[in-house]
Amino acid sequence: MTAYAIGNLHPKPVLDEEVLRYMERIQATLDPFGGRFLVHGARAREVREGEWPGALVIIGFPTYENARAWYDSAPYQALIPLRARHMDGDVLLVDGTPEGYEAAGTAAALRALQAERA
Repeated sequence: MTAYAIGNLHPKPVLDEEVLRYMERIQATLDPFGGRFLVHGARAREVREGEWPGALVIIGFPTYENARAWYDSAPYQALIPLRARHMDGDVLLVDGTPEGYEAAGTAAALRALQAERA
């Protein structure tokens, strides 16, 4: 099942040289784990609900294990300070949904669980 690294980052108006070096080097850390950028630094064109400060980064991986191995890898760990010293934000790893997933099935399972608890 696919997995994703998601970042909500808050870049400063002027990017520091270290952030640019981070950007130049990150792809080489992703390649061994099958990672690829799906969204990179995009600001929301429209915020339809709530607030969304910052820039969105989504990196897709073939599996959660690949995503975790990438994040924990020595080459990526060495890059993190180049970004983190100059940019606040949140980064998380999440599983994607399996092939054929339908939200209605999840709703039915939640209804059944609630009925069991009642």
